[in-house]
Amino acid sequence: MKKLTVGVLGATGMVGQNYIRLLQDHPWFLVSHVAASPRSVDKTYAKAVNGRWRMNDPYSEDVGNLIVHDAADVTMAKEKCDFVFSALGMEKSTVRTFEERYAAAGLPLISNNSAHRHTTDVPVLIPEINPHHSAIIPIQLERRGWREGFIVAKPNCSLQSYLPPVYALMKAGYLVKSIVVTTLQAVSGAGYPGVPSLDMIDNVVPFISGEEEKTEREPLKILATIEDGRFVYEDSLNISAHCNRVPVVDGHMACISLKFKSDKPSLEEIIAIWNAFGGEVQELDLPSAPHPPIVYREENDRPQSGRDRHAGNGMAVTVGRLRACPVMDIRFVALSHNTVRGAAGGAILSAELLCAQGYIGG
Repeated sequence: MKKLTVGVLGATGMVGQNYIRLLQDHPWFLVSHVAASPRSVDKTYAKAVNGRWRMNDPYSEDVGNLIVHDAADVTMAKEKCDFVFSALGMEKSTVRTFEERYAAAGLPLISNNSAHRHTTDVPVLIPEINPHHSAIIPIQLERRGWREGFIVAKPNCSLQSYLPPVYALMKAGYLVKSIVVTTLQAVSGAGYPGVPSLDMIDNVVPFISGEEEKTEREPLKILATIEDGRFVYEDSLNISAHCNRVPVVDGHMACISLKFKSDKPSLEEIIAIWNAFGGEVQELDLPSAPHPPIVYREENDRPQSGRDRHAGNGMAVTVGRLRACPVMDIRFVALSHNTVRGAAGGAILSAELLCAQGYIGG
């Protein structure tokens, strides 16, 4: 099939570079447009990232030769792209304005930013959990007078390690009442150059601005129902989060204690539920979908960031250390790759889902 042309907004930053890396040789998508801040405009992509390319894999010659355009130039993106990914590193209000301009111009936009995560008619997708939330896109178009462009957001990376295994239990009929989660978040989550080395070497920082609020609030929208054209948050679920920055390059870990509302599965049943879990993206066998999406490790000391973050090409969640909890009901540890599943890779999977559902590319 003919590949859809893709633009990356904020293409020179860490998340943007991950998009370029992950879209290399993608069977459906071809990068045709890169955009960034004015300081990179009119340079080739190769010159714009010279000395700043942080990926282990090189970019292709074709991408290196692309001319970087101003992210404010929506017209150029419209000429070159079928849809765009947004990894803009700007103030939230500026990002919101930019993203709405792209959608109004007729370009579907999948965003890594937080600007629209709590916008009433914008879905926040984890494709294995809430693929049906894309049903609000026609309502978004109608309300805003847009014809083809729309906005879909990806959630914060801090919750993507623990929410899929929690949702798998809820999907199996075991409703969850309360969650206490402590995240151990990699330094790459702060971008580049990120946290100063003297703050991180031989140290743990027990505060990441805004992370606890996102970790506690965004799952309630992801688990929401759609009623009368709006999201009704799952406010019966209580989440308490402690978010910490740790001296690990990639891989966000979460230590979870969980209490059920009523029926409680056995530990053996929980592992069986996780091992059998899958969603629409697995059934469709989308290019970026991990098989399986949840990997359970039996070892007492797993998951580990260095050993398990690349599970499923960085798209799977690795879970371990399931045991009874003397205060709640159960406790376990989960790990996901924050710059793949938690950033560009998760958004690419969402784009694949939207293509399969007919929202992108007809």
